[in-house]
Amino acid sequence: MSDLFSAYDLAGLHLKNRIVMAPMTRSRAVNTVADAQTALYYQQRAGAGLIVSEGSPISRQGAGYLFTPGIYSPEQVEGWKQVTRAVHEKDGKIFCQLWHVGRISHVSLQENGAAPVGASNKKAENTTAFAYDEQGQAARVQASQPRALSTQEVEAVVQDFARAAANAVEAGFDGVEIHGANGYLIEQFINAGINTREDRYGGNSVEGRLTFVLEVVDAVVAAIGSSRVGIRLSPFNRGFDMPVFDDEAQTWLELARLLSGKNLAYVHLSNRKAIINNTNGKAFLEAFRKAYTGTLIMAGEYTKEEGERDLQEGLIDLVAFGRPFISNPDLVARLKNGWPLTAFDPAVFYGGGQEGYTDYPVCEEIADQAVD
Repeated sequence: MSDLFSAYDLAGLHLKNRIVMAPMTRSRAVNTVADAQTALYYQQRAGAGLIVSEGSPISRQGAGYLFTPGIYSPEQVEGWKQVTRAVHEKDGKIFCQLWHVGRISHVSLQENGAAPVGASNKKAENTTAFAYDEQGQAARVQASQPRALSTQEVEAVVQDFARAAANAVEAGFDGVEIHGANGYLIEQFINAGINTREDRYGGNSVEGRLTFVLEVVDAVVAAIGSSRVGIRLSPFNRGFDMPVFDDEAQTWLELARLLSGKNLAYVHLSNRKAIINNTNGKAFLEAFRKAYTGTLIMAGEYTKEEGERDLQEGLIDLVAFGRPFISNPDLVARLKNGWPLTAFDPAVFYGGGQEGYTDYPVCEEIADQAVD
């Protein structure tokens, strides 16, 4: 049997295979509360060894997209309980991704129309949030001009992450994944081209630009224990107006080294394909693997064959698949049996109702329809 379908011990949590469902924003929670459709969506995909939920804002301030289910209010905690129960009924495991978008937001999403916050006041040019346009309609709109968080406000955001982690455990999640990737708040601090601060979180040194992410990790670990904490990173990410900066590789490898001492459940790299297609990309991933000695997950347009190869070569421990899970709720069975995959439709990724969300059939249903 392929390593892809073998069981794995994730810091004491039994995973039935090494396939991870990557976090994917779906924008179906109209009132920012997970509901019965959310529960059905995740339950349908509980064949994965581990599910990482869509990003769940840790506060109103942390939201950058409409209709995303948060993890900061009692109502949201109750909503997520439906989801975790549904996944556990199918012997699945699920982590909650804790999310603060930072500057990738819009005034229409913020309390009293306030400016979004970030590591600095640098605006994310040519970058959109999913918010309300001037006509009050849900739309992709240019991210608003942010303001820099004060030192005391940064410390408060660290505690927001810790509270959200405790809420996630109360909601029945098996753990949490800190969202430190894709150009959102944590990565805005890590990137020296965005982080122009001069306080202890300042971007003019590797130590300074890693202070925020390490404080978040430590606070979340203190709240729920290290064995139930993962973190997602995207080294060399250029999305959302994230620039190249000096000592970039050094910064990421130092973070990998420091995270090795935290005894986390895992580190999750989100952009494998983008990294590996760059000059020396494979060498960087090998160096990251050497620097971070714990469980390593990677996502990034994997095929079954590529995932199996990286597992066998020891580059990673778990393989994350994203968009194929949207249109193939039984993706694990399809990969295991060599069954064809249903193509995904980007037009129904975000917003809407059941269509493109919970209405994708499993392979056996397709076969039954063909027979009929």
